[in-house]
Amino acid sequence: MNTLPMNRHLKSVAMPEPEPVLDIRALLKRNEGRNYELHAEHVNPANVKTLRTIGFDRCYVRAEGAYLWDVKGEKYLDMLSGYGVFGLGRNHPDVRQVLRDFLDADYPSLVKMEAPLLSGLLAEELKKRMPNQLDRVFFTNSGAEGVETAMKYARCATGRPTIIHCKKAFHGLTYGALSLTGDESFREGFGPFLPHCRAIPFNDLPALEAELRRGDVAAFIVEPVQGKGVNLPSPGYLMEAARLCRLHGALLVDDEVQTGMGRTGRFLAIEHDGAVDPDIVVLAKTLSAGFVPVGAVLCKKWIHDKVFSSMQRSVVHSSTFSQGSFAMAAGLAALDTLDRHHLIARAEIIGNQLGEGLRALIPRYEFLKDVRWRGCMMGIEFGSPRSLALKAAWTVMHGLDKSLFPQAAIIPLLDKHRIITQVAGHHIDVVKLLPPLVLVDADVRWFLSAFEDVLAGMHRFPGPAWDVITDIGKLAFTQRAR
Repeated sequence: MNTLPMNRHLKSVAMPEPEPVLDIRALLKRNEGRNYELHAEHVNPANVKTLRTIGFDRCYVRAEGAYLWDVKGEKYLDMLSGYGVFGLGRNHPDVRQVLRDFLDADYPSLVKMEAPLLSGLLAEELKKRMPNQLDRVFFTNSGAEGVETAMKYARCATGRPTIIHCKKAFHGLTYGALSLTGDESFREGFGPFLPHCRAIPFNDLPALEAELRRGDVAAFIVEPVQGKGVNLPSPGYLMEAARLCRLHGALLVDDEVQTGMGRTGRFLAIEHDGAVDPDIVVLAKTLSAGFVPVGAVLCKKWIHDKVFSSMQRSVVHSSTFSQGSFAMAAGLAALDTLDRHHLIARAEIIGNQLGEGLRALIPRYEFLKDVRWRGCMMGIEFGSPRSLALKAAWTVMHGLDKSLFPQAAIIPLLDKHRIITQVAGHHIDVVKLLPPLVLVDADVRWFLSAFEDVLAGMHRFPGPAWDVITDIGKLAFTQRAR
C-alpha cells in the first residue's frame, strides 16, 4: 500500500497563552453612558443628533418584560417593543432558559451539507399555525430578506415580472424591498429602483383589479395592517384581493413581519378578514422573541417546486445564516411561550383596553381625531381642532414641519411619564403603539393616565409643550435652509 511520506520540514510553533476571556459585564460597566459619544464617532452621527434634539438620548442598562431602566435607575414603560420585535417582552425568562440549555448542549450549527433537525421542527410548528395550506418554509435573517425571497419566488413561479404594492407600504429597506416601499422619505437618493414594481392605493380593489388585468403581475404584496400610519383594511378587502389575484394568475403575498406572531389577537393578522388563502406568508420580528435575527417565508408546494425544480437547483435560493441552530431554537421557544402563556388572546384584551380607553377621550380633547387598533397594534391620530387658538397652533406647527405635531405627544410621554412611543411615519399626525403582549392592567392604566395628562398639556396654548416643539421646529427649518 502506498503511503505519503511525512513532511519532515514541518516544525511545531509555540503559541502564546490567550488572554483572559472578555468580561462582558465589566465592559458594559466600564463604558456605561458612552452610547451617544461612540455612535457620534463611529456609527451614525445624524441619528445621534436626532435623538438628542427630541430628548430621546437615554442610556438603557436593563430590560425585563415591558420595562427598561436607564443609567439613573429610572423605569420606563416600553410601548414600542423594538418596532414589534419584543412581542413577548424583553428577556423573557422561558425563552432565555431554552437558549441557555441549547448553548450548554454543544449542538452543531450551519454544517451546510446536512438537513438540520431544528429548522425542520420549527417549520413543522409554523405550518400548524397557518390558516391555510402552506407546505414549505424558507428561513431568513430578517423581514426584509423574507420580502426579497417572496419577490424571487413570485417571479420564478409565475414567469411574470411585476410586483404590485400599496402606497404608504413598508416592506423593508434592502433594494428589492425598498422598491416596494411606498414612503418616499426612505426612497430618496437610492433610485432608480427595480423595474416592474407598481404602486396602488391601499384598500382600493378597483385599482388592484385594473393592474391585475394587465396580465403581467406576478404578485400583490400587502400588509394586513399598514405599519406606517396603522391603516386598517376594510372588511372583506383582503379576501377579495386574494380572489382577484387567483382569478388573474397572480400570487397574494401576506407581509406579516410586524403584524404576525399574535400581535393583532390572531397568529396572523390576515385571519381577521375570514378564510383568506395567501400564497406566501412572510414572518420575522417576534419569531425569535428578540434574541437573534430570524425570519420565515411560508409558501405553497407548487411555488416551491417551481423555484427548486431539480437537484441542480436545490440551493438556487439560500443564505449563509439561514437555519442557524441558535435562531431555530429561539423560534421554537418563542412559539412555545406564546402558546403556554396564552399571549395571542392577551393581545386582543390589552388592545381593547387601550383602544377603548383612548377612544373615550376623543369627545374631551379637540386634537384627538381617531384611535384605531387591531390587538396590540394601535394608531392614535390627531386632527385640526375647532377653537381658534388651537387651530392657530396647529397651523404654525404644520408650517414648520409636517412631521412635527406628534412630537408634542411623544416627547412629554417620555420626558415626564417615562413611556416610549413613536411617530407612525413621515408627514402624518399619528402616534403608534406596539406594546409587548405581556402588558398587565397596571401598565394599561399607566399609559392611559399619562396620555390624558399629555393631551391636557397640548390643549394649553401657549404652554411648555408648545415651547419645546416650536424650538425643534425652528431647528429643523434652519437645518433645511442651510
